[in-house]
Amino acid sequence: MRRPLIIANWKMNTSLADATIMATTIKNNVGELDCEVVLCPPYVWLYPVAEITEKGPKNLGLGAQNMWFTERGTMTGEISPLMVKTLAKYVILGHSERRQNFHESDDLINDKIKSALAHGLKPILCIGELKKNQMAKGRGRPTALDVKSDIFQQLRSDLSGIDEDDAEKIVICYEPVWAISRGTAESRNAADGPYVNATIEKIRKELAKKYNQNLAERITIIYGGSVDADNIREFLYQPEIDGALVGGASLNAKEFVKICRETGRD
Repeated sequence: MRRPLIIANWKMNTSLADATIMATTIKNNVGELDCEVVLCPPYVWLYPVAEITEKGPKNLGLGAQNMWFTERGTMTGEISPLMVKTLAKYVILGHSERRQNFHESDDLINDKIKSALAHGLKPILCIGELKKNQMAKGRGRPTALDVKSDIFQQLRSDLSGIDEDDAEKIVICYEPVWAISRGTAESRNAADGPYVNATIEKIRKELAKKYNQNLAERITIIYGGSVDADNIREFLYQPEIDGALVGGASLNAKEFVKICRETGRD
């Protein structure tokens, strides 16, 4: 049975004091919950947050927001899998911001996934669409935006050459870019639960085609896109959604703990 998973992605936010206070608050409030909780702070705070999480409950883990795929070398500003594995268990790869702002290709993301797995890390693979899929019957030729929004092609490319044993170690995050909060309540445009559930069901069918049905049912697939304490139930009550990648709402410790409590209630 898939255990619920909630991931906090702090992105390029928090001071050291903020990160320490938030991690401590979360550590003190999630231990009794029936869900996994992962904190992904900026790189510079991985070590101080690791000191907090390693003394925390077993269901609290640490993740990096990105990594390069080689162990060492002339890659100014990057962080290697060897560096990540000394502190964290998880690593976010293929996030929409990396794909868009840094033009990361599926080939590069595939290299990163293979490297993370080879170094004992659990990749959190983000696949995302730039526009809402109308679940259409298909009319005419796809546009450039349609191609960039094809999460199933992303999935196939990102998992190329990855066998069943390794695939089971990957967390997949369905991330509709059009549903990501831009920082204000008015701008939030979260996808609704049934839409996300239907999309994740299709993702599982793709995984079943590539591997097999049993494996597809075991892989954890979560949702990321303007998740907060008010709407998390809408997603959790859907059978195919295993949790959430939380952005803006994870920067408020009390709000994030509420999300975790909604997820991990008996």
